[in-house]
Amino acid sequence: MRNILLILFTITFSYSQDYYFYVAAESDDTVSLLSFDGENTTEIERIPVGVMKTEIEGPHGLTVDPSGEYWYLSLAHGNPFGSLVKYSTATNRPVDKTTLGMFPASMQISKLTGLLYCVNFNLHGAMEPSSVSVVDPETMTEIKQIQTGVMPHGSRMSPDGRFQYSVAMMSGELFEVDALTLEINRTLSLDKQHNMNHAGMHHSPVKPTWVTPHPTKPKVYVAGNGSNEILEIDTDKWEITNRINTGNGPYNIDISSNGKFLVATLKGDAKTLVWELDKKPPMTLSNNSSVTHGVVISPDSKYAFVTVEGKGGDPGLVDVIDLKKNKVVSSINIGKQAGGIAFWKIEE
Repeated sequence: MRNILLILFTITFSYSQDYYFYVAAESDDTVSLLSFDGENTTEIERIPVGVMKTEIEGPHGLTVDPSGEYWYLSLAHGNPFGSLVKYSTATNRPVDKTTLGMFPASMQISKLTGLLYCVNFNLHGAMEPSSVSVVDPETMTEIKQIQTGVMPHGSRMSPDGRFQYSVAMMSGELFEVDALTLEINRTLSLDKQHNMNHAGMHHSPVKPTWVTPHPTKPKVYVAGNGSNEILEIDTDKWEITNRINTGNGPYNIDISSNGKFLVATLKGDAKTLVWELDKKPPMTLSNNSSVTHGVVISPDSKYAFVTVEGKGGDPGLVDVIDLKKNKVVSSINIGKQAGGIAFWKIEE
């Protein structure tokens, strides 16, 4: 009997889960496959990306398809356009590639249509409206470019896959694209007032950089990078219902699948904001280096994985935040300027 109890005790307390995710290092042209076992983070593989040996191509956005068989990477730099590369999760080797617009950035795949939607940030040249590229990831064919605002970023899908949301950083707008018609459904100005520069162009004081839909409620949350706030938008009423003050430079946002936690990177403070949405106020945690960037929460709503760029020649890193304990529990150095991040899978 004692031996049986010992076996049961060992099985119960040796049970663990491994979390796997991909992180892009924008100044190193590498992507790291990382795992976290509940205590330690390990770099399983560092994958070289890009094809131009004389230029840093700037791996920026990452997403994993719903099947978990492929991951996709936007390469921001090109001549003149950037590109989208498809990789196998089995081998972490490229299997296909297509050209998109100027400086393609963040992306996601609709579980309704199976199409990939990637914003073209267009960091180059005149401040003019850019677009969302719609791609068939099976054939890696760009189907359409949908014109939106100036410097769009933060491409995220509604939970049912019906709508794609993005924000235009310089024109201060939120866009809702119908994933079926591939047309803009609604546009919302995020600024309290319109400011014009000397050329007569609207210059947003909010400078929105990210948008994330709530998993169960008709709401989206926007990072106001310029106004140091998170905006809550009711998608039924299509209006701003709350503005929540944050630290300096909120940049990326994710919301846990149980709808309990909102986590935002505060790029200007080297901190991460953790907010239990039914409680106020939000809490902030210090990161282990400066210039926080991306964030993704594990599907079981237990951990947030945060990328931190670092400065100069410093390595980038990933901090793991235990959302229940509200503290950083693990950290690992990767390539320089850690940025885009995408969750892959949990293994038991």
